[in-house]
Amino acid sequence: MFATLSIGVTLLLVLLLARPTGLYIAKAFQYETTRLDRWFGWIETPVLRLGGIRRDDQTWKQYALAVIVSSLVMILLVYLVFRTQAYLPLNPSHIANMEPTLAFNTAISFMTNTNLQHYSGESGLSYLSQMIAIVFLMFTGPAVGLSAAIALIRGLAGKPIGNFFIDLTRSITRIFLPVSFVMAIVFVALGVPQTLEPTVIAHTLSGEVQEIARGPVGSLLSIKQFGNNGGGFFGVNSAHPFENPGAVSNLLQIVLMMLLGTAIPFTYGKMVGNPKQGRVLFLSMTMLFIVLLGVSLSAENAGNPVLNAMGIQHEQGSMEGKEVRFGMVQSSFFSVVTTAFETGAVNTMHDTLTPLGGLVTISNMMLNTVFGSVGAGMMNVLMYVMIGVFLSGLMVGRTPEFLGKKIEGREMKLIAVTLLIQPMLILAPTAIALFAYPETISNPGFHGLTQALYEFTSSAANNGSGFEGLGDNTPFWNIATGIVMYLGRYFSVVTLLAVAGSLAAKKPVSETSGTFRTDNGLFAGVFLGTVLIVGALTFFPALVLGPVAEYLTLKP
Repeated sequence: MFATLSIGVTLLLVLLLARPTGLYIAKAFQYETTRLDRWFGWIETPVLRLGGIRRDDQTWKQYALAVIVSSLVMILLVYLVFRTQAYLPLNPSHIANMEPTLAFNTAISFMTNTNLQHYSGESGLSYLSQMIAIVFLMFTGPAVGLSAAIALIRGLAGKPIGNFFIDLTRSITRIFLPVSFVMAIVFVALGVPQTLEPTVIAHTLSGEVQEIARGPVGSLLSIKQFGNNGGGFFGVNSAHPFENPGAVSNLLQIVLMMLLGTAIPFTYGKMVGNPKQGRVLFLSMTMLFIVLLGVSLSAENAGNPVLNAMGIQHEQGSMEGKEVRFGMVQSSFFSVVTTAFETGAVNTMHDTLTPLGGLVTISNMMLNTVFGSVGAGMMNVLMYVMIGVFLSGLMVGRTPEFLGKKIEGREMKLIAVTLLIQPMLILAPTAIALFAYPETISNPGFHGLTQALYEFTSSAANNGSGFEGLGDNTPFWNIATGIVMYLGRYFSVVTLLAVAGSLAAKKPVSETSGTFRTDNGLFAGVFLGTVLIVGALTFFPALVLGPVAEYLTLKP
């Protein structure tokens, strides 16, 4: 009862914070002079001047090129740090240089806001790598996604796209840095380590020697959750007591994961001049989230069928793979939040979830619209909004209109290509892995298919959590998931910025009595129907072969 009540408290807290946070984000990205310029201008102005950045608006092509080139430069710089960390300072545990394919995978993983880890956190990176590579990308990765989403919203509203470098700077200085700085102090106060001292050597009562890893964890933890990054300092992520000391830290981590995703719909409503549109999208996604959360909680509470001492089959709640400090309810709640908001942090082993519990987590990532990650989630939501508007227009025989602009062939071709890239990035590599590298999969049955499917789904959705049970630190998995993460992140950014540029250039059309409204309950139903139908047509066969088949085999 207490665990269930804590979920209600967490959701209420997020609900109270979402709207004011969303309005603050909208204000932070205004190019007109505001009070925020006085608070943050002292750091932003020198940075922009040093980079030679002016307040000139870019075209969508210039904006997209800036996103791609700057990201590639950051990937290269961080790759070099990983490959030379053994020769650099702040390496008290004498950790070796990363293997080339692993460094390739890790650099792309953190730049794309995925944070998939094919290494164990405390034993794979030096303190310097954690601070100047991992934490650096934990700020810039989500900042790139948020900037691209803001540019898309501006274009849909008929405004200039903006300037990527100004948006990137403001994302970091006005949003990510202040919250992360404060929350790092809070987490340290709750017991999270923040030190450059080396690993502690402890002598146990039985005479054994135990190495206790520690390091600058607090500063990583806050941006890990607030930026929807998810990569852990320790191998077991937020199941580790140093990375998640107790109930209060667990609650705060969940709130941080949910905050920006729930706030951006209100940012969208404010920036397009129709707050009701933002509320409709917020409520639609909230309904979908609650339904999926209910399925997960029900499945984990029922557990898997087992035989009692008399040989009679009954259901038992599943605690396998879950941290006893948090219990079944909070572990399941965390798994739904981290995949719905594409964070990827875990406080339980997702590989040990029940088949239906695992189905929920993988469905969250396949849909990638149950709020989704910072920025990129909202871009996917708006893509489905335009698909829903287009289909509705076809049904009534009118040229579809959205925010006063006609959606025509050029926009729909770009959206169709964007819609197709995700299943291609998930299903094709999964088939290759199952056919060519079955030895890397620990389970030969339906669960093994889900392990491979989950890995590529997590990569394409830029989530980063894993079903585990894979021998994934191999050249194939490192290179394949690296490519999937990169294309999964930047392909849709470019195509949707092209949509924004196309719509921004169009002349607005007047709203009439025949205009299909997108700010009421009817459109909420159209939006949800579009997401679920398109998602089912795309991924249902793969899910049937994986978690659904596994679930059916467990039934009497």
